[in-house]
Amino acid sequence: MKRKQVGIIAAAVMVVFLLAGAAWSAEGTIKLGALYNLTGGMSSIDAPALNGAKLQAKLINEKGGVLKRKLEVIGIDTKTDQKAAATGAQKALSMGVVAGLGYGDTTFVMAAAPLFQKKGIPFVTSGATHPELPKWVGNFMFMTPFGDDDQSFAIADFTVKKLNAKNIVVWTDNSMDFTKALSKFYKDRIKELGGTIVLEDFFMMGDKDFSAQIARLKAANPKADAVFVSAIPNEAGLSVKQIREAGLALPIVSGDGFDTELVVTVPGPSLANAVYFSTHTYREDTRPEVLAFIKAYEAEYKKPPENAFAPLGFDAVGLIADALKRAGKTDGKALGTALAATKGYKAVTGEITYSRPSMVPAKGVSIISVMNGKYKVEEVWHPKQ
Repeated sequence: MKRKQVGIIAAAVMVVFLLAGAAWSAEGTIKLGALYNLTGGMSSIDAPALNGAKLQAKLINEKGGVLKRKLEVIGIDTKTDQKAAATGAQKALSMGVVAGLGYGDTTFVMAAAPLFQKKGIPFVTSGATHPELPKWVGNFMFMTPFGDDDQSFAIADFTVKKLNAKNIVVWTDNSMDFTKALSKFYKDRIKELGGTIVLEDFFMMGDKDFSAQIARLKAANPKADAVFVSAIPNEAGLSVKQIREAGLALPIVSGDGFDTELVVTVPGPSLANAVYFSTHTYREDTRPEVLAFIKAYEAEYKKPPENAFAPLGFDAVGLIADALKRAGKTDGKALGTALAATKGYKAVTGEITYSRPSMVPAKGVSIISVMNGKYKVEEVWHPKQ
């Protein structure tokens, strides 16, 4: 081949690359503001969620992006601080994001999401589970996970029907909306099933000494068959450790605040026994969405997903991308309308349809046991439609 021909071909190839680059950058990236507590008490569930969110954006971009533009997930650490959550929301909105996403806890969503609502920009929580969130925030609030009512009913059913526990002690972190809601729904369901709440006790986020609660647990009359601990991750690990060190072997049950490695690493595998919690379905699930996610996560981060909040972050970005494609544009009203019309979206953590009046997805709830530090799916509970 002659030099002139080689030069023409090389020039043509360069033009193709330049045009491709121009196609990507004509309108810039589609920015998503990802608000997460990457430090502090919520970091063990929020950091994996951000990893999942970024992974989903990367995979979507590798397939051509959305509306011929790349997705850009902008992670903002709000440090398990409500004021920082509000500041983080303002920062994200000032950067021109088309949607916000984030958080594994209701309290932090309520500090941030109303600011998105005021601007008419959707906010999709990846892990906050209070079923009243869409009502509290407004029509631009969307939930990736199930509601606390469903997960509380699931673990309550398991407590009574599978663990044969009738007399229950309930501990509640009284500083968080999520933990208070979880306990409320759990107690209601236990009573419906004929169980008895023999004692209620309380603590606050950041507490490190549960000796007083343990003393009252030991003295409960009638004797407790199980203790329900409604906590976020930091207190989850500490409560398991101290209950077991006190010589109590009764089942410890909880919700998805216990879906953290801290339940094993803080007490150690030898004490991490007879712990049961409800969480988002993905472990041991053979659906193609699950298997593909786990493979991609391990390839990207050189480790398995830490907990269910990693796929929830992945799903939140997937939901937004799916709605963007259907909307055909990025303005808040169009995107919000498309999100509200979501039906049958095959997420890693279960199919998502916004059809109930509450706009909370009806999804399966996994019941996980921890024995000798090992996690196992005991069953998957499904809400009545």
